[in-house]
Amino acid sequence: MNKKYIGFLHPGAMGISLAATAQNTGHIAYWVSQGRSPDTYERAAKQSLVETQTIQELCDTCSVIISICPPQAATEVAEQVLACSFTGIYADANAISPQRAKRIAQLMNAAGVEFVDGSIIGGPAWKPDTTWFYLSGPAADHVAVCFSGGPLATEVIGDNIGKASALKMCYAANTKATSALLGATVAAAEEMGVRNELEKHWSRQDSDYTQNTHARITRVTAKAWRFSGEMEEIATTFENAGLPNGFHLAAREIYQRLAKFKGADPLPSVEDVLNTLLNPGKS
Repeated sequence: MNKKYIGFLHPGAMGISLAATAQNTGHIAYWVSQGRSPDTYERAAKQSLVETQTIQELCDTCSVIISICPPQAATEVAEQVLACSFTGIYADANAISPQRAKRIAQLMNAAGVEFVDGSIIGGPAWKPDTTWFYLSGPAADHVAVCFSGGPLATEVIGDNIGKASALKMCYAANTKATSALLGATVAAAEEMGVRNELEKHWSRQDSDYTQNTHARITRVTAKAWRFSGEMEEIATTFENAGLPNGFHLAAREIYQRLAKFKGADPLPSVEDVLNTLLNPGKS
């Protein structure tokens, strides 16, 4: 195996775990420090990523770049890389619609960059059999081998750009949008004075359902700022598939209302979540 220099834009909670798997596979993981937060710097230092000051320096050094950022930033990050005359392999691992993946691929291919469509299902990849990196596109195999050392699992699902993104959109359309629906449901019940009765009836059907629901709608607040953009990508995906997009646009608004909890430690209480959903204009 040839050692590769792999750049990660950027090593957040998920990105740093991908970098760790690349290191486990025998590759060198790089990151860009310019404009990044102290938390990102701490993660990169703890995992011994090699620091570059600028995206230009990263592009001049690495033959493979993995983009893993909030979905609304995916196109901007790709354009920053293109501006540096990068000519290696660029894998977009973001939660974006197939349509956006194809548009980014067209930009990359026109500049001589090999584009790989990627999607991640699961949390940060620190344990085997918990996180899968799905890849599609003609150069997908070249990215898959960069992570063969685990614990991140990879699977190539074809040559078509957009297929990996479509899988992520359909998966998250259920899991993350359902969390938004549960939050809205409990908030509506609270507003109409039937929350106790609703939760009592849930408990008749499943003794753990109410507790699990509370945990789910509080836990999701940590990523709400990121999930709002993902819901918009899913809405676009559904619309292009000939399906109604309104459900996921509503989920986007739910997550926008909860975005204020980014970085909250400890997580907010159920009552704080419900109050924020019912009174979005108040701090």
